[in-house]
Amino acid sequence: MPPEKKDVRNAGRGARARAPAFVKNLRGIKNWKETSTWLEWRQIEDIECITPDQAGVARGKMMPSKKFTSNTSLALPSAVFMTTISGGYPEDGNGFSYPEDDGDLKLVPDLSTLSVVPWETDPTAQVICDLVHQDGRSVEFTPRNLLRRVVAAYARRGLKPVVAPEIEFYLVRKNPDPDYPLTPPVGRSGRPIGGGQGYSIAGVNEFDELIDDIYHFSEAQGLEIDTLIHEEGAGQLEINLRHGDPIELADQVFLFKRTIREAALKHDTYATFMAKPIQGQPGSAMHIHQSILDKKTGRNIFSAEDGSESEAFLHFIGGMQKHMPNALVMMAPYVNSYRRLTQAASAPVNTKWGYDNRTTAFRIPRSDPAARRVENRIPSSDANPYLALAGSLACGLIGLINQIKPDAPIGTTANEDEIDLPRGLLEAVERFESDTTLRDMLGNGFVSTYAAIKKAEFETFMEVISPWEREYLLLNV
Repeated sequence: MPPEKKDVRNAGRGARARAPAFVKNLRGIKNWKETSTWLEWRQIEDIECITPDQAGVARGKMMPSKKFTSNTSLALPSAVFMTTISGGYPEDGNGFSYPEDDGDLKLVPDLSTLSVVPWETDPTAQVICDLVHQDGRSVEFTPRNLLRRVVAAYARRGLKPVVAPEIEFYLVRKNPDPDYPLTPPVGRSGRPIGGGQGYSIAGVNEFDELIDDIYHFSEAQGLEIDTLIHEEGAGQLEINLRHGDPIELADQVFLFKRTIREAALKHDTYATFMAKPIQGQPGSAMHIHQSILDKKTGRNIFSAEDGSESEAFLHFIGGMQKHMPNALVMMAPYVNSYRRLTQAASAPVNTKWGYDNRTTAFRIPRSDPAARRVENRIPSSDANPYLALAGSLACGLIGLINQIKPDAPIGTTANEDEIDLPRGLLEAVERFESDTTLRDMLGNGFVSTYAAIKKAEFETFMEVISPWEREYLLLNV
């Protein structure tokens, strides 16, 4: 090797060895001063500045890394956060008014979320952004800001919520034509995946290479997977995340969804978070485990000093029971979501609670007193994680504030009796708009905007003629 080339290589190694410790952070830095060094150390060329819209879709802008670090002002039109899942816009009315000027909202990067985008061929990084008005005021109707609002309501009372989401999803064969039903993928055995594979290691092994990519992509972004299992559905998997701060966990779910989709596409497969993608197969949920800490002591307020259940624990459940039906549209946001919520299934249609009872809406897992928590089993995997967490925590906080007492716990099958939840999207929206206590917690701006979007989405759905209608009405009516 020529001496000059050897010297250059050794110099490069030396520079990397002398790099400050923060550049090795897989996820997040403290300030803008560290940004350039972090990006240069990884030779990052492009930055994706992203933020979740009402559906949880990543919106934003991409730019060269040099522009990102040059104090560039970033903005998005406010209309981006008022669009339906199909790209339409709601009508004015019921407190919602579309801005006539469609003015810009400023994107403010949260540098604690900076990470690489491991599936890109060119060195690329991503950062999640918050949104503010031009004068610096927080935009109350955007999802990440809404969750911040609810977490702040806890903080004002000296409390800190802790959550752990579980996300189910399906792997399906590529389906470019929406008129055809989705079908399970072919695994490494060369055969289509069948159902009844709950907790099957062989079922997971059918997708070894895809799952390896999920793990590798996640590790590169500093995302922690607690466990991964095969669920009951054909090609249905579940990822559990480690418990932590609600905003950080919502960010992780937001990024995990991107990650899983990209890993699946790499293997010529779709990953879908639809609540009910395949007829006759189980739906996909996003169960949320919740506990509340006293900020001063760090103690779980759901347990008394002697380890018994506290009044706060019961009040939290009481708030969930009373207000969750009115917040359901934040947990089940689409027409398809309600196909998952059916009787005699593990997806609850009740507001009951019980100890280690998976037929109830609110399950209390077996745990020691320090880990006592409430699992909300109502949300579906199609829900925006920021909104699902905000709605669930808001209902619990209302219970704490108003000291709402719950019903008695259920020790038997609870999902074959009466239905306590709205049965469709429009009913859910109506109850959402009418709950003034929940509206005060979430803010008028969000409630009116979100309700308007959901109504517009329902009207778009009603324009579609389904196979059921052609099958049973075409020649019989």
